[in-house]
Amino acid sequence: MTEREDKTERIGSPALGRGVDRRHLRAGFIPLVDASVLIAAAEMGFAGAEGLTLDLVRDVSWANVRDRLAFRQFDIAHMLSPMPVAAMLGLGSNPSPTIAPFSLGRGGNAITLSLRLYERMQALTGLEDGAGALDCARALNALLIEMRKRDETPPTLGMTYPFSSHNYEFRYWLAAGGIDPDRDVRLVVVPPPLTPDALASGAIDGFCVGAPWNMIASERGIGRIVATKQDIWPDAPEKVVGMRPQWAESNRETVQALLLALDAAARWCDQPENRKTLAALLATDRYIDAPEDIILRVLSGEFAVDAKGNTRVIENYFTFHARGANRPVPRQALWIYSQMIRWGQTTYSAAAAEAAAHAFRPDLYEAALGPAGADESEGEATFMDGRTFDSADIAAYVEAFNVRAILPKAAASALQSSKDFEQ
Repeated sequence: MTEREDKTERIGSPALGRGVDRRHLRAGFIPLVDASVLIAAAEMGFAGAEGLTLDLVRDVSWANVRDRLAFRQFDIAHMLSPMPVAAMLGLGSNPSPTIAPFSLGRGGNAITLSLRLYERMQALTGLEDGAGALDCARALNALLIEMRKRDETPPTLGMTYPFSSHNYEFRYWLAAGGIDPDRDVRLVVVPPPLTPDALASGAIDGFCVGAPWNMIASERGIGRIVATKQDIWPDAPEKVVGMRPQWAESNRETVQALLLALDAAARWCDQPENRKTLAALLATDRYIDAPEDIILRVLSGEFAVDAKGNTRVIENYFTFHARGANRPVPRQALWIYSQMIRWGQTTYSAAAAEAAAHAFRPDLYEAALGPAGADESEGEATFMDGRTFDSADIAAYVEAFNVRAILPKAAASALQSSKDFEQ
């Protein structure tokens, strides 16, 4: 076992061994609110009702989760929605085929800037506290222009993983404001639970991660939330359940039972009357180890954007089940692929587009749960800058952006998407 693996925390039943029934599943997760459906399935009896035991293992980084799934230490995993897409494209330091037959919901991400950076934006541009995401991005661009004139070091911004919704959403927000993410700022990987401390110490000047870490930073008075996932792409998938294709093929009945359990858990998580129970469960040191009251407010979409008392309420900040949130949509996988092209992580080909689309498996979802939610999950994607995604012409869609990687692999170099960089 590596030093990295030694840092993980086992939760629940003993690890799988040879000859153990395949209905005993080992699942890796990162301590985030969007792991709620997996946690509820294990803790609230939904897995047991389908004859399954979920052995949940808290891990420390997305790269570790990816590796342990690939090396068969996990049967399934809580994963960033772009991770199976990257895996099917052979991207990253340890690509291994991975599919997603179930989405764990929508929402939960946010972009937080240090209070020092935000106050400089306000002083320079007159930015108001209630300004929208696009106005905040433009104000940051104005400040960056001023910083370059003064020959100041550009800000360092943290995200969770090179192949993550956080990376692409952060880049989309920056670029919509006229900022080149590979030239005007420095992007680095920081594990989600470490982001508030990294911001407080000055190691980073902002970050994009999932809940509850944005609100923890704002309530500590060290950061200001300037955009949320809903501002950038309202119906974006956030986390998914990933598994190896061969494992899914060899365990079809188990996969169907698992999806039934996750569907029931997602329905339960969506009910407002269950939020207090869910928040108390998530707050324990077995899972997120964060203040229960903050988690409860995050689940309700009621959160402080700073320590001055400014608040924002976002209806359906987390959607665990409603409006087709659990059905994996291949077109959404293709948008993720378009952003990999846009930022130089890969290039376009018809074969790669087909591989990307097949990372999301609605066929497995529908085999267990039927076509319910298909119409609601297939709506046209509209983004913060008013653009819509044309999956029929991905190359033209990417070329239409003024801010993008000009040369293939340029951004991949900037991201340093090596194993060391991925942590």
